[in-house]
Amino acid sequence: MLYLIASGIALSVGLTVLVVANLLPAQGRPSRSRMVELGLGGPLSRDAAARRNRTRNQIKDLLAYLGTKLETPKRRWGKTRTRLIHAGYRQPSALAVYLGIRIGAAGALYFYGILIGLGLEASSGMTILLGLLGGGFGWVVPSFLLSRRVSKRQLAIQKALPDAVDLLVICVEAGLALNQAFQRVAVEMRHASDLLTTEISQMNLEIRAGTPRDQALINLSDRTGVADVRSLATMLIQTERFGTSVADSLRIHAETMRSKRQQRAEEAAAKTTIKMVFPLAICIFPALFVVVLGPALITILQTFSTYGG
Repeated sequence: MLYLIASGIALSVGLTVLVVANLLPAQGRPSRSRMVELGLGGPLSRDAAARRNRTRNQIKDLLAYLGTKLETPKRRWGKTRTRLIHAGYRQPSALAVYLGIRIGAAGALYFYGILIGLGLEASSGMTILLGLLGGGFGWVVPSFLLSRRVSKRQLAIQKALPDAVDLLVICVEAGLALNQAFQRVAVEMRHASDLLTTEISQMNLEIRAGTPRDQALINLSDRTGVADVRSLATMLIQTERFGTSVADSLRIHAETMRSKRQQRAEEAAAKTTIKMVFPLAICIFPALFVVVLGPALITILQTFSTYGG
């Protein structure tokens, strides 16, 4: 039974690595790009990329098929769709693929729980309980990973936004219109933050396609879910509606955002002392006590053993 469990775990780990490797985008290597520029290995690289895309599409189709069984019109998935949009997954099939991942993870961990129960020779009730615990864990883990990706993405946008607003102020005060200023910010910020550049570029494309700027700004705040982006969009909409100076409003808003960034940094620095207490108490102090008091305790024990003997 132990061999069965080990083989099942090894097979599942291999399948998981294969699925993740095919779902993740390929990383561009300088040597590979240089070979393509020189005309060496171009067709082979294109064939490998085509095979990778076919495999990725097949896996996504399978996960989407599993997800459509759960994605029923009776249940509202608006919050889940919003979280996926905030995480950067905006394809029409993103919700179905996400639900398929949760179903697959729950089924796989339920199978592992049953195997562990059989390997431990537990009772039937305990075996089923282990399977249910594994299935529940597999259902919750994708949601936790999605929330972590959303937080990481929003934090990156939040950190890069004050610099983008400062650059926007410079462009507006230099005489550019607001639309052209956003286009310039998207060009200049591409090396500092790819996420913010992508969002601003999409907003620029919406404006060029005929979407009103107010609606494009609202769409930008809805896509990111960042409070600072929402406040910036609200300020620009109100400035245009009431006819006030855009440059003055942006300058004041930029100063406010710089102050907020400084306050966040000071808050993080103040929390460092509290966060260091637990590593010190758990990891460092016991080792320090052993090094400092260990020789003394050994000497005391030897002394008492001498007098007692």
